[in-house]
Amino acid sequence: MHLADAWLREATANAGARNPNSMTLATVGHDGQPSARVVLCKRFMPDPGYVVFYTNYKSRKGRELAENPKVAATFYWDNLGLQIRVEGPAVRSPETESDSYFLTRDRGSQLGAWGSDQSEAIASHDALVLQIRERAAQLGVPFNEDERGQALADAAPAIVRPPHWGGVRIWVGTIELWVEGKDRIHDRAAWRRELVRADEHTFSVSPWTGTRLQP
Repeated sequence: MHLADAWLREATANAGARNPNSMTLATVGHDGQPSARVVLCKRFMPDPGYVVFYTNYKSRKGRELAENPKVAATFYWDNLGLQIRVEGPAVRSPETESDSYFLTRDRGSQLGAWGSDQSEAIASHDALVLQIRERAAQLGVPFNEDERGQALADAAPAIVRPPHWGGVRIWVGTIELWVEGKDRIHDRAAWRRELVRADEHTFSVSPWTGTRLQP
């Protein structure tokens, strides 16, 4: 996890692309159908060993996480020739942690957490903007749009975090590190550990055991 954290820091400094902290998150629904999407890793905690992203808990991924908390995620930086794969159970972050992060988001994003029913169907972009406008009014928040039609919230009043939106911790039970090599002679190794649920947000963990893998 510490080596992976160093890679993420290197990518943040040198990737030369937007959102170097992006990761592909895979979940599985109750019907066994997997789905994947890109989310942003907002915290990478080598000790005790979890990563955090934020989402609407009522979205497709939020519902699938509630039904089956086993997930996988992948970081990949093509120009650096590095890849990180993690697998493990997902649990919600503590509310205080989600509250703290929500305060750092720009006000348009804060309002969007209230205004969008993530993953639900809607008739058009205009209908979405109207829905956000109506919910802004319910919150008592002034609302306007920029020249690109994006929702903006003015300076006051404060917008609180909606209860259906917050952090998710992926506790890493398996991590694989991959380094691109010439002629497909890549360096590839994986580490595993046991996780035992300790409370609503945390796990107790065993020591890591690792092995080199063929590419």
